Parts: sequence; C-alpha cells; structure tokens
Amino acid sequence: MFDIIKAGGWLMAPIILCSITVVAIVAERLWTLQTRRVAPEHLAAQVWGWFRNGELDDERMQALRLSSPLGRILAAGLAHRHADRDTLNEAIEDTGRHVVHELDRYLITLGTIATISPLLGLLGTVLGIMRVFASISSSGLGNPAALAGGISEALITTVAGLAVAIPAYILHRYLRGKVDDLVVCMERETVRLMNAVRGIQPASQPATEARA
Repeated sequence: MFDIIKAGGWLMAPIILCSITVVAIVAERLWTLQTRRVAPEHLAAQVWGWFRNGELDDERMQALRLSSPLGRILAAGLAHRHADRDTLNEAIEDTGRHVVHELDRYLITLGTIATISPLLGLLGTVLGIMRVFASISSSGLGNPAALAGGISEALITTVAGLAVAIPAYILHRYLRGKVDDLVVCMERETVRLMNAVRGIQPASQPATEARA
C-alpha cells in the first residue's frame, strides 16, 4: 500500500487528507443528526403537558432550550406565545435559521471535497503525463522504467481522487436529505404545538398525535 501511495506522487498527500476529513465529518454528522438528538419524538407532547398543567416555568423553559434543536425552536415560540402572529413567526424563523445553520455544519466542506478530489486526481494525471513526455524528450523511448513511473502516477492519482470523491458525494447527498427531513419534522411539530397553545386546534391534539 505504501508503495502505491509513493508511486502516486506528492498529490496523494492532499487526497489522503481529503479522505480522512470525509470520514471525520461523516462520523460526526451521523452522530449529531440522529433524530432522537435533534427532534425527540415525544418532546412536543411533553411540552404541551407542561403548558396544559401550568408547569411551564422558567426552569423548564431553560431545560427545553438546552435539550435539543427542536427544543430551542419550541422554547422560542413559547416565549412569544402572547405576541401577535407576525412577531411569533419571526421569533420562530429566526431561531430556526440558527438551528438549520448548525445542522448544516461541515456539509459545505464535505461537498467541496467531493468536488475537488477528482480535480486533484486529474491534476495528478496531467503531471504524470508531463513526466512521461519529459522522459521521452530526454532519453527517447529507451527508458521503460521512467515511462512506467509517469503512467503509474497518472493512473494512481486518478483512481485515488475518484475513490474519495464518489463516496463523499453520495454521503453529502444523504446527509443533505437527512437535514431536510429533520427541518420538516421540526417545522411540523412547532406549528402543531403553537396552534394548540394559541387555541387554534383542540388542546389535546399534539399529545394525541404524538402517541399515535
């Protein structure tokens, strides 16, 4: 393996660095973007129970903010529940933008790696071909070892770049879709709770639907 990396030339170093970064980002995002950590299933029903029983004090509001991203959005809505609808929506949307930004963390980097990795491989291909032509111009076709070295560099860097880029692209699309699903889930739970709190829907609806 070390011989293959060595044969690929100096461009193998940034390609390997990209692969390590992909593994680190994907592992961190898969852990962070678990549904139970972002939008716990029964959180809205639990908060509705606190509100209905008059138990939604400052201590529980603070605990709600720190519990999860969904908890932060619900707490922002509850803190402005007595305001007009425009003010309430603005508070929820402002908190939601911050939450979505945190959920998107590192995904831009992952997408960038998926884009530049094949370009690094292509650069290695060009450098390998240049090495082949330089060998031909200096010693003709009588030095097969030099020709093989340039061709090996071209092929190895191309394969390595694609081997990093393809999984990175697939995982980026998967994580992007997961974030979108979580955002929709949080939006649905927030609207449901706010409607119940403001008396637009039957008071028992959030708790009932959450248990269904």
